[in-house]
Amino acid sequence: MSRFLQLHLLTFYPPSNVNRDDTGNPKTATVGGVTRLRISSQALKRAWRTSDIFSSALAGHMGQRTQRLGEEILRYLRDKNVEEKKAVAIAREVAGVYGKVKSEKDKNPARTEQLVFISPSERDAALAMADRLAAGEKVDLKKEQDTLLHRADSAADIALFGRMLASAPSFNREAAVQVAHAITTHRVTVEDDYYTAIDDLKQDEEDAGAGFLGEAGFGSGVFYLYLCINRDLLKKNLGEHGETGVAEAALGALAEAAMTVSPSGKQNSFAALARAGYVLAEKGNSQPRTLAGAFARPVGGTDLMEHSVKALKEFREELARVYGAGVDETCEMILGDKKSATLADIVAFCRS
Repeated sequence: MSRFLQLHLLTFYPPSNVNRDDTGNPKTATVGGVTRLRISSQALKRAWRTSDIFSSALAGHMGQRTQRLGEEILRYLRDKNVEEKKAVAIAREVAGVYGKVKSEKDKNPARTEQLVFISPSERDAALAMADRLAAGEKVDLKKEQDTLLHRADSAADIALFGRMLASAPSFNREAAVQVAHAITTHRVTVEDDYYTAIDDLKQDEEDAGAGFLGEAGFGSGVFYLYLCINRDLLKKNLGEHGETGVAEAALGALAEAAMTVSPSGKQNSFAALARAGYVLAEKGNSQPRTLAGAFARPVGGTDLMEHSVKALKEFREELARVYGAGVDETCEMILGDKKSATLADIVAFCRS
């Protein structure tokens, strides 16, 4: 089995603002001395992980990133008619294994200060431990850490994207997937949309002004996105679950989501529900490499997608000439070429 799976995608986004900075404008980066639009890897991974594609393909193998595990334990104990004060104490004690709990005087005393990424099996273990404590069993939770926190994942998204547990670093998970920030292959200018909202109940005799005035930034372009998956690490993270088809399902879901799922920012205003126009999937055992260097010099012209594909292919060929092919198998999809692969072909290639 090839150790590495690499995905290179070119996706056109129409005027939109799918990933905002602290001022509300589209995120940008300066590359090659010019401004590019940027979509952060965090925004992309969040969109993929919460998509219907992931929830359908990985049903029963999805984690939860939350501060509210203790509250879930508390509701569970209340449903079992455990006395309130005792239930709160147990919920805080068990949640404290996963992260630092808030003060007892906080309005949400069972929540953790940090978001914690919890797998289904760890959630079940937490509820089982709550039952033991509610029954009066004396338990040293420090000695039971291996019962509550697991070193292999029943959650494919934790295995893919990793996790950090500040309170129990030995149970951290190194991500099997590396995701770059997507950037436009060309120079962009962020534009401003000046808009108004009208009060439907305003009378004709009143002033003609709008009920609200606003301004929002937007931009458009062809984005290059790069992903690298260490398939050996993915199977290691999944442990016994990696032998039951979960790894293959996770890789297929990741490829499909990367090709079809857009971040949710300002979608009601722009409907920028994009699909990849070009995808190159590669397998091999050599050191992976991004093809972002193809766009260090911004592409131009009227057909940005065509010129971006051309620049990527030429850069890849030059890398292969100098450093060797670096990959053993490829699968390529390009819109407009009826002989190229389809979404189903790319997904099957990634799963196999």
